[in-house]
Amino acid sequence: MIPLQEVWLLGFLGLVSLSLGIINLMPIPMLDGGQLLFLLFEKIKGSPLSEEFQLKGQTVGIIFLLCFMSIAFYNDILRLVS
Repeated sequence: MIPLQEVWLLGFLGLVSLSLGIINLMPIPMLDGGQLLFLLFEKIKGSPLSEEFQLKGQTVGIIFLLCFMSIAFYNDILRLVS
């Protein structure tokens, strides 16, 4: 029989893994979902996207992710302080 602590740990690891997978598929250019979005744009357009467009998309994506992480860190710090 598996101890209760190991069952809880495996469930928690599964939840974290699933959450990261779902977040990774968001249509943000720095993530895998963003790459899928670029491929969809190429398919609709019928030709490859310009490097300039892809670079601007990557820049917007990294700025979004940095803002998202900053808000998360800020909330965590506030929770620890109060």
